[in-house]
Amino acid sequence: MMNTDKRDLILIVDDNEINRMMLVAILEEDYETVEAENGFQALEVVYQPEMRPKAILLDIIMPGMDGFEVLEKLKADPSTAKIPVLIITGETSEETESRGLTMGAADYVPKPFNPEVVKARLDNHIALTRYQNELESLVEAKTNELMRTYEQTLEVLATVVEYRSLESGEHIKRTSLLSEIMITKLMTDPQFADYIVKYSLDAKMAHSIVRATALHDIGKISISDNILLKPGRLTDEEFEIMKEHTQFGAQIIDEILNTLGDSAGYLTYCREICFFHHERWDGLGYPTKIAGEDIPFSARLLSIVDVYDALVNQRVYKPAYSHSEAFDIIVESKGKQFDPTLVDAFVAVSGKFEELETKLKD
Repeated sequence: MMNTDKRDLILIVDDNEINRMMLVAILEEDYETVEAENGFQALEVVYQPEMRPKAILLDIIMPGMDGFEVLEKLKADPSTAKIPVLIITGETSEETESRGLTMGAADYVPKPFNPEVVKARLDNHIALTRYQNELESLVEAKTNELMRTYEQTLEVLATVVEYRSLESGEHIKRTSLLSEIMITKLMTDPQFADYIVKYSLDAKMAHSIVRATALHDIGKISISDNILLKPGRLTDEEFEIMKEHTQFGAQIIDEILNTLGDSAGYLTYCREICFFHHERWDGLGYPTKIAGEDIPFSARLLSIVDVYDALVNQRVYKPAYSHSEAFDIIVESKGKQFDPTLVDAFVAVSGKFEELETKLKD
């Protein structure tokens, strides 16, 4: 029988036609039904989107593909794993029942069928599955809401730091967008394929790194105004104090991690970026003087983006450089301050960098 109305669809799988007819007769008043006489047909039905059943009554002993094989395939696939499967069989051994339940069957309906038992158990499991799905949707919605609030709070904190240093909050937006341009180029251009594989970069990691860039200078909140806002070159002593913002930033992120955990999925990258984004490829950076690939990828990426954005925008200690001047400085620092491969990616997207900076310039 085809699923022609809003009633829930039940898939009946049994190689015995009489058994199928009996179950259809028991269920037809309350449910739509579709039949399969073997495991292969059952899977064909399940994987038709318009025929996806709300529950399955599954015989165990069938030729070709028995019920256990069908059950195993259904539970192994995330798209079908939550469909409640009720085993129907004349096998009355505890071993058969235990095996089915262990494999993920929702219940066990023995033959010969008791109409009231079949309907009651089916009703209960469909209602339970519907409740679980609604609960999961509610939890997911609440989690997403909390995550948005959580991320917005962190971004506001980062913006406060930017305004305190007399830099527009646009710096956060620009570094995030520039990082996204860079990382997108790396992931989509075949010339960087080996590099992407080397660092296991995927879409989720890329998204997390882009989100993490907003907090890269959060440690500056611990630097005194007379140093942070000094309109000119810092003394050696003042610069040593300024360099401490990388450590302060990592400490702040550690406190957040210890208190809230990494529920946002990107605080680990935040810490990497805060602590390491002033390290240099040649080992002459700070605070640890590590070099090359020992510097986390996220920090190496942000390093180029941060330097470019700082160069082309005015700061209390310097005028704005032109795009071409900033471009030359970064290219000349290839293999010195910056990861050579990331400089190549920067060169490839420098036009997009210039367009973005022109649009969002301080």
